[in-house]
Amino acid sequence: MDQPPDPFEFLKNLWGPMGLPLAGVMAPTLIQDELDRRIAELRSVENWLNMNLNVLRMTIQGLEMQKAGLAAMQNAAGSASPGASEPAGGEDPPKK
Repeated sequence: MDQPPDPFEFLKNLWGPMGLPLAGVMAPTLIQDELDRRIAELRSVENWLNMNLNVLRMTIQGLEMQKAGLAAMQNAAGSASPGASEPAGGEDPPKK
């Protein structure tokens, strides 16, 4: 059977070059070009994470607005229907 694609493949590829143990990432180097390359890679990751954070924030804000709009429509529909505010059986019984 074919296995479904790994949804985290993109992240694995992104972090692949940096998939070293923490000690390997933080190992001091005296080569200027290597330091510049590491800084550039980490800045790229930082920008990517910030972009995803902004998308997440906008998604949450959109869902909150959708929730508020739905609540407003339900309130408007509830108050517009006749008898919605009157309890059932609120009329006086007929007199004999």
